[in-house]
Amino acid sequence: MDESTHWSFPEELQPDPAQVSFDLDAVLRSVVLIRAEIPEDAYTASILGTERVGNGVVIAEDGLILTIGYVITEAESIWITTNDGMVVAGHALAYDFATGFGLVQPLGRLGLAPLRRGSATAARVGSEVIVVGSGGRAHAVKASVFAKREFAGYWEYLLEEALFTSPAHPQWGGAALVGTDGRLIGIGSLFVQEAQDGEPIQGNMFVPIDLLEPILDDLLKYGRSARAVRPWLGMYTAEAEGALVVGGIAKGSPAESAGVRVGDVVLEVGGERANGLADLLRKTWRVGAAGVEVPLTLARDAEVMRLRVRSADRHDFLRKPLLQ
Repeated sequence: MDESTHWSFPEELQPDPAQVSFDLDAVLRSVVLIRAEIPEDAYTASILGTERVGNGVVIAEDGLILTIGYVITEAESIWITTNDGMVVAGHALAYDFATGFGLVQPLGRLGLAPLRRGSATAARVGSEVIVVGSGGRAHAVKASVFAKREFAGYWEYLLEEALFTSPAHPQWGGAALVGTDGRLIGIGSLFVQEAQDGEPIQGNMFVPIDLLEPILDDLLKYGRSARAVRPWLGMYTAEAEGALVVGGIAKGSPAESAGVRVGDVVLEVGGERANGLADLLRKTWRVGAAGVEVPLTLARDAEVMRLRVRSADRHDFLRKPLLQ
């Protein structure tokens, strides 16, 4: 048994079957452990590692598993472990960059019932929820929603409204966020630390399940959404003291090829001022689909520079999964 299973939440923090209106055991069984092995020469290996562990949620009768995409990106092999110890190989079926969702198809029978999907709209700030990781009730925690708001990530990622819960789950990647009706309302993505009313708070960010339905058919057919592909620059930008600072550049990315450097301050996109990371992303994506030239105005060492970055489809940089 893996060392990651040798822990548990205190009994008082675990959900009590007698205090919920649904079959808690059935919900817990629908969450599985996912292990992914990634080749050392994969594009994301240096960033996300070559051995990744996360959770997944069975969402269909055939065993289809929903997880967070970074767990399975460029996976060479995937192994799925159920709460009773059954191990089955899996195949990375899809990854959607816009939402962050990933799909895994088991290559054997799991024998698990799917977790019904609900809606994140039912969860309001202050709502009680349960965060479920693989491993049963010991790895599930009673939590509450402390925020619902926009989230912008430096890796060129934006959600119009994400769910934030506390206390934090230590194995958040792909964890299930379950509402009071026992339905799936979100998939775990990040650990967050911030202040609320002057007090520090630790928690998790979840991607709302509502974002899955509009793209699910495309993910099953094509392995990705059929919507127009957003332009990707490979420029890791963060807000610092009111400025948008390039903190990193992906190797071989459009930003690197165009001459963007770490430490550059992004001022404008297409001649329009960029007011915050979310605004920078929206204005970049409005220029056109992947492949379009994105005009950037940068500040470097007190000098203003104008560069044109030929964007790309980030999928083209990734190793494609092979059916085992």
